Amino acid sequence: MRLLSLVIFLPLLGGLILVPLNKERTRWIKWIGMIFCSVTFIASLFLYFGFNSSAMGMQYVEQQPWIPGFGVSYHVGIDGLSLLLILLTTLLTPVAFLSSWNSITSRVKEFVIMILLLETGMLGVFCSLDLFLFYVFWEAMLIPMYFIIGVWGGANKIYAALKFFLYTMFGSLLMLVAILWLGYYASTLPEGKFTTDLML
Repeated sequence: MRLLSLVIFLPLLGGLILVPLNKERTRWIKWIGMIFCSVTFIASLFLYFGFNSSAMGMQYVEQQPWIPGFGVSYHVGIDGLSLLLILLTTLLTPVAFLSSWNSITSRVKEFVIMILLLETGMLGVFCSLDLFLFYVFWEAMLIPMYFIIGVWGGANKIYAALKFFLYTMFGSLLMLVAILWLGYYASTLPEGKFTTDLML
């Protein structure tokens, strides 16, 4: 796996490893979550030190066909801005994880899995060079956020989670319509075709 994909999917791997573990082993679960958060941050540092700030365009670009009939591909890459957002995400996730170390006492396993899934979603959003892939990562980020608010939130957590769901669902539907329209617009250009690739 290439470096950028490794950074994106390391937290997801950690979440999958936690799935079969006994939920009573909270200490192990927390440490595994922390290890994967920390390793993701270390891996993101390799992105930073290998980044050529004097070069133009996207770097660490990876592209594989995904839904060729609709011009959709797994296409990721970063520029200087997204690099900083990735570093900020991989740094703050372990910090947020540590801040909840003693405060989260119920459903610890589920909480750690949600944090790891949330990190993968955020990293994917910052790296996506395909609009449909961006949408998938965006939705993948919202789902664990909804559960984090609804299960481990404050006194009005159900109200807050419902409000979060309604607002983000409405916004996501509009975004999907906009993505499909842009894909259609690309097909109307001379020698164009339907595609959601941002770089075309």
